[in-house]
Amino acid sequence: MRMTAGRSSGIGAEQPQHAVTRAGGVQSVDRAAQVMEILARDGRSGVGRIAKELGVHQSTVSRLVAALQAHDLVERRVEGGPVQLGVGILRLAAATRSRQDLTAVGGTVCDALAEQLGETVNLAVYRSGAAVNLYQAQGARTVALHNWVGDATVLHATSSGKVLLAHLPLAQSEAVLAGDLERFTAQTIVEADVLRAQLQEAAVRGWAVAEEEFEEGLNAVAAAIYGPEGSVIAALSAAGPAYRLGRGRLPEVAEQVQQAAAEISRRLEHRPEMTG
Repeated sequence: MRMTAGRSSGIGAEQPQHAVTRAGGVQSVDRAAQVMEILARDGRSGVGRIAKELGVHQSTVSRLVAALQAHDLVERRVEGGPVQLGVGILRLAAATRSRQDLTAVGGTVCDALAEQLGETVNLAVYRSGAAVNLYQAQGARTVALHNWVGDATVLHATSSGKVLLAHLPLAQSEAVLAGDLERFTAQTIVEADVLRAQLQEAAVRGWAVAEEEFEEGLNAVAAAIYGPEGSVIAALSAAGPAYRLGRGRLPEVAEQVQQAAAEISRRLEHRPEMTG
């Protein structure tokens, strides 16, 4: 067996530093989660009592509390006093609730829009650099060849993706535009400057289109859905064959999609004056 000088390969040998650091990091995350679970159960607690329950030194809990405080996940009303959950928990809970509510309250609106338009309607959210479809509805006259629920689609070549991309923080959207933009059809836009102009237009007028950019013969239009805090949390799209959902019909359909998106936003307790 080939050995590396200065390093034992036997059982109990010293682990590489990066492995030790990674293991310690995971343990810290686990303990931080336990701290928040204790506070959720008890309401508030002292550092000493938390340390005793976790079986660790008080200084370890103090470091965990300091890290959680930096993200507003825990707080103290007085310096050195009992610890309780912070407002950051509410922010995270609101994000989760909005996503769950999205399909619960948005489904009926999607169904009605699909029936009204006679096209396929989808709800999508941004996740890890893609548009992920959460709900799909079809009008009685439509025949969808693919159920997009659960699928992750690209941002630059879909109407939902463009809407979500238009409302991402600038650094994130620019990172996407600077990446390798895949061409799916002859109509796919892969020029960053052209896409940037489309995103700016979408942010102003409230809707975006994709004309045979992801699939040949398929057009789509999407509008933004807003959450209670005024940020864009999802996109609502309608898609159909290019011969039926042509360029001349897109503005009319866009208006109907916007109205439906506004209704979902309203049901999610969004107030228009909160829109940023």
